[in-house]
Amino acid sequence: MDPISHTAVASSNAQDLAWVVLLFPLISAASIPLGVGRSRALTHAMAIGAVATGFVLSVSLFLLFGFTKGGIHATPLPWLSVGGLKLQIGLTVDTLSTLMLMVVTGISTLVHVFSTRYMDGDRDYPRYFASLGLFTFSMLGIVLSDNLVQTFIFWELVGVTSYLLVGFWHEKPSAADAAKKAFLTNRIGDFGFILGIILVWSAAGTVQFTDLAAKFHTDPRLLGGLTSLAGVLIFLGAMGKSAQVPLHVWLPDAMEGPTPVSALIHAATMVAAGVYMLCRVFFLLDLPAAWPGFLATLGGPSALGIIAWVGGITSLLAGLIAIQQNDIKRILAYSTLSQLGYMVMAVGCAGPDAAMFHLTTHACFKALLFLGAGSVIAGCHHEQDIWQMGGLWKRMPTTSICFAIGTAALCGLPIVTSGFYSKDAIFASALAADRPVLFAVGVLVAGLTTLYMARLYLVAFLGEPRSESAGHAHESGTPMTLPLVILALPSVTLGWLPIGSFLKEMSFGGGHPHYPDSITDILFDPFNHSPLGAVLGLGLIVFGGFVAVSLYWNATVDPLPKTLGWVSTALRSRLFFDAIFDRVVVPIHDAIAALFGLIDRWLLQGLVVRGGSGAVDLVGRGLRLVQTGNIQTYGFLFVIGVAVLVILALK
Repeated sequence: MDPISHTAVASSNAQDLAWVVLLFPLISAASIPLGVGRSRALTHAMAIGAVATGFVLSVSLFLLFGFTKGGIHATPLPWLSVGGLKLQIGLTVDTLSTLMLMVVTGISTLVHVFSTRYMDGDRDYPRYFASLGLFTFSMLGIVLSDNLVQTFIFWELVGVTSYLLVGFWHEKPSAADAAKKAFLTNRIGDFGFILGIILVWSAAGTVQFTDLAAKFHTDPRLLGGLTSLAGVLIFLGAMGKSAQVPLHVWLPDAMEGPTPVSALIHAATMVAAGVYMLCRVFFLLDLPAAWPGFLATLGGPSALGIIAWVGGITSLLAGLIAIQQNDIKRILAYSTLSQLGYMVMAVGCAGPDAAMFHLTTHACFKALLFLGAGSVIAGCHHEQDIWQMGGLWKRMPTTSICFAIGTAALCGLPIVTSGFYSKDAIFASALAADRPVLFAVGVLVAGLTTLYMARLYLVAFLGEPRSESAGHAHESGTPMTLPLVILALPSVTLGWLPIGSFLKEMSFGGGHPHYPDSITDILFDPFNHSPLGAVLGLGLIVFGGFVAVSLYWNATVDPLPKTLGWVSTALRSRLFFDAIFDRVVVPIHDAIAALFGLIDRWLLQGLVVRGGSGAVDLVGRGLRLVQTGNIQTYGFLFVIGVAVLVILALK
């Protein structure tokens, strides 16, 4: 077979497999309400089968096409052509997308299995699995899209399905409010995202990723003075989905949904979508700073600079807030915010490879932690306050061991956890980008992470039970503990793979990758490759652990509120972000909405629409007066008309 035919066959095979991965969860989601949902066993069997098949095929896609430089881009299907905008439906199969496919389908499969026991007995069991399948389909659409418009469509689908899942128990006012909060907050970021897409299309004349990359490689100044503005607008979309300050307020409240949903949202889907999108369009962000008008004279920062600082600030603030949270799921939620800040900071420091590396490892141990929290909540009869727990390591040994592994990975315990390697890659990116302040922030956050996670583990799992629910806690069944055991393995070993260097070589044109040569080099690579980040990170981890043990070993109450005073109050109140939104942003929003409501009601509807229709109606009524039905009147008017025409002609 000649090379051209071989390439065509490879493209066809890649496209076929990718379509199956994408559509299976959708077929499952559509089948459940159409009749499959009458049987609970058939419901979860079909839902699990769809995502598990997707995982197997995703691994196949990665092994077959993930090592292909530039990826496989099959012929897209024509969709819409309006003026200069030609939209097509196509799928991208490359290193970046196939790696993300494995993350999404792998975590989703385990969440589905876990859910069979966690949601057992819920009267809306079929609706839950249908929504879960639709959510997975939407995220897979973002991963596989080959253009900005298709990405945006699936982006909005993720927003809708997250609304359905966060508000799954909509009978509870708190769950309904959390769903609306998530949906509306994301719309703010999405508005900026669509404006950024319009700017890019107006300058480049295309929305296809491959065409855009080629055009901006040829002419980095294609957007002129709008270069940085377009990058920031696109980043606004990621700020909403990946919950960056100040659009982070929705994520902690999203805990109102079922715990397996929290695991999926926080580990592999919704919040990861923003980071993945930034890595996918990194060529649009990594352009010389250029601002319009007076902003150019001020020497505005590049889009990457803004992204880096937003990520660093988010990481620090979320880490601080987590120290004084008592709800086990809320602690993990702020931990997710902090780690997402790490990833976004890495992108801003020109390290999309490090961001994706940490996204991959974080997906495993954060899913492990959230599913572990779900096991704890179920075992403690739906108690979520860590100060009402204690002594769980005796009563829930499997959950306790797996949760300890996830905690160690999140803290970045050296050598034995994957989080150590991916965090060090982020520190190295900050140093390579010559951003010492952000490097210091990253190292400090590593210490904070150890402090609040050690606090959680010491209070919830060690010591003696502090409540009746903790005293009668019991280990969860196999459907809930098996996913924990499976996730514990990559939480330890995944960092030993040179994922970051591989991504830099295959996806981001990073030149010569850094691959360790031996087992020793692999295990100690961070100390050899970025010794400053590794040593300081290790030092802060030890310090954070020491402080946590000093404060919380056998503690019955939290000593920090008395020590920190008003600072503790501010951290417990989430630094008053929600109060600021309620008292400042919401009134301004309502005032603007009321103003535009008046304009719409009186100017557009009243003057333009009703005024125009009223004028036509008035003219019609006038003309109706001359429609008498009398032939003599028509003859008289005809003669008058002829006379007028004759007079005008003679003049």
